[in-house]
Amino acid sequence: MSTRPVPFAAPPAPETPIGATVQSVINTLFARIESKEYGIDERLPSERTLAAELGVARNTVREALDVLETRRVIRRRAGSGSFVTYQSEVGRNAAPSPLASNTSPLQHLVVRGILEPEMVRLAVINMTPRQIETLGETLSQMEQIRTDANAFARQEEELYRQIAQGTGNQLLAACYELTIDACRQNFRSAMLRRYLTPKRIIDYQQRYNTLFNAIASRDIEAAVEFVKLHLIEEQKLLLQEA
Repeated sequence: MSTRPVPFAAPPAPETPIGATVQSVINTLFARIESKEYGIDERLPSERTLAAELGVARNTVREALDVLETRRVIRRRAGSGSFVTYQSEVGRNAAPSPLASNTSPLQHLVVRGILEPEMVRLAVINMTPRQIETLGETLSQMEQIRTDANAFARQEEELYRQIAQGTGNQLLAACYELTIDACRQNFRSAMLRRYLTPKRIIDYQQRYNTLFNAIASRDIEAAVEFVKLHLIEEQKLLLQEA
């Protein structure tokens, strides 16, 4: 279940001042969160990954995460990691897009058919090793879900969002964000309850593992072929609803 976004609030002054290195890590992570490099409900990279990337010790990262949790910027979940709970005022006040609200299931699928093959092709070419690692972490979270269709759908959205960001084309990523918004509308929720059974969740997990392997190995043909076949499956499900 999503945690309600909360503003960045300064905690009471700590008894022990925050060290300069820890403060630097706090500033870096918060800047990434505020810029939406790490989006709402997104899992942060592991402490080990952050320590290596920022050139600091793991205990420094851990202390910085402690402060961010105290300030309600992130939330830690035992055995799962640290997740973003902060959202800017702009994000909190944004109304749902009327365009997304008025998009029919068929229109939504048509746009996906236009965007996704090229989006995946560009992602295979342009995704950085760090972005691929983050994509793998999202897939791992997805594989922990067994019966919760809504939780699976949120992870599915995040997987595609990261692929869109991985293209390196911010206009394309913004266009795809609108398709995600449309995907959240009532028709999608109703369909999820009917067809996203535990058996199909497992099937989708295996499929997305195939897509991840294609992206990680820079196999453009396999990745694009996966998306096309997946869209055909989505079309069949949509026709069943008609």
